[in-house]
Amino acid sequence: MTRAISLHDVSKTYARGVRVVDRLSLDVRPGEFLVLLGPSGCGKSTVLRMIAGLEEITEGRLLLDGEYGNDLLPSDRNMAMVFQNFALYPNMTSRGNIGFPLRVENPGQDPGPRVDATARMLGIEDLLDRFPSQLSGGERQRVAMGRAIARHPSAFLMDEPLSNLDAKLRNHLRAEISKLTRELGVTTVYVTHDQAEAMSLGDRVAVLRGGVLQQVGTPRAVYALPRNVFVAAFIGTPRINLLRGLVRAPLDGAMTISLGKQYLRLPEPLKLDHQLLRVQQGREVIVGLRSEAVRIAKRTSARAGEVPLTGLVEHVEFQGHEVLVHFNTGSKPAVVPDLEAPRPAPRPSRRRRRDGAPTVLGRIRERAGALRAGPVVVMDDPARGRPVEPASTEPRLPGDLVVRTTPDIELRHGMQVPLLVDLAHLFVFDQHGERICPSPARLPDLEE
Repeated sequence: MTRAISLHDVSKTYARGVRVVDRLSLDVRPGEFLVLLGPSGCGKSTVLRMIAGLEEITEGRLLLDGEYGNDLLPSDRNMAMVFQNFALYPNMTSRGNIGFPLRVENPGQDPGPRVDATARMLGIEDLLDRFPSQLSGGERQRVAMGRAIARHPSAFLMDEPLSNLDAKLRNHLRAEISKLTRELGVTTVYVTHDQAEAMSLGDRVAVLRGGVLQQVGTPRAVYALPRNVFVAAFIGTPRINLLRGLVRAPLDGAMTISLGKQYLRLPEPLKLDHQLLRVQQGREVIVGLRSEAVRIAKRTSARAGEVPLTGLVEHVEFQGHEVLVHFNTGSKPAVVPDLEAPRPAPRPSRRRRRDGAPTVLGRIRERAGALRAGPVVVMDDPARGRPVEPASTEPRLPGDLVVRTTPDIELRHGMQVPLLVDLAHLFVFDQHGERICPSPARLPDLEE
């Protein structure tokens, strides 16, 4: 029997008042595949462990099929967990690992038939007599999944089960997990920091940041109508272009969004979504443009709803089926904090000349270290109510605008290229990161 899981204002606080989950309310429907998505340290694994009973709930209620479940022992919840590190017993064969929970639950019953049936389902019949040390990473993960499936649980709880595997194997097992869970029809809560996994697997995706639920909805909804700038930046590959803009709405002229050296002119009459920008007159905003919202202007004229822009080619990424072009438009990038886990600052290079200046190799290493350490954070100044310039001058990735195009277009570094921006796919966020355009009223309900 599949299970409904409901969290009502659930919080988790550790020693010294450290709160890692803050008043989280979320419903997981019977048979649904829900993905908890967010950067490392956002509390998603803690939520999973509270559902499983491995972590005590500090505040709030957990309901399992409508019944209070805070105090239930993990063994009484009939849930199976699949861990990131496989968690197989090294002294047991695959058969022993899959059958172990069955022997614990029913000591007098032979687990063989269920183990064999599970192995056939996963295609690992020839691995049953091998020990974990004799298996590859993908084979170990299949055995770990088999141990969970053999129990016939009411819910699967998966904590980043594919993060230790290589990219090719991850894609393969991702498809297998999707197929298996849909065939079994079991409620599944899946934790990941990989937005590609979340978008391809989940019936719905719940995005967390700092222990707070940001948005939950179908993959299509959270991509097309992100509630705030964090969700917009976290979901989508390549990452959405975020530029700092200034709204200008004169009474006797067209409304524009200044991007520094260039501007986006909003055509008259203004659409309803664009009319909402009038209240931002003279204020700084964050402009969001996904890579498919901008195209290279060929000899064809602009379509309805497109406005011109010019970019200087900084870098070209050939992907085979597509090309990602990094342009410099003279705009100032807006950076969202907490997109990645905190990383230590790069160490100064030890490769220096006798006069103390870094060598060429040293400068390259320092630049690479700065890029790995993460972007500079643009913060809000509460005194002025507007973003302030970042104090750091760490180097950024080339360009301020990434555009996806077809491989038949040949571009070189330094070329000046005309661009067209589709205003139908324009996102505008206020200084606090909340979406202004499209209208917040178009945001899907959090539980749809």
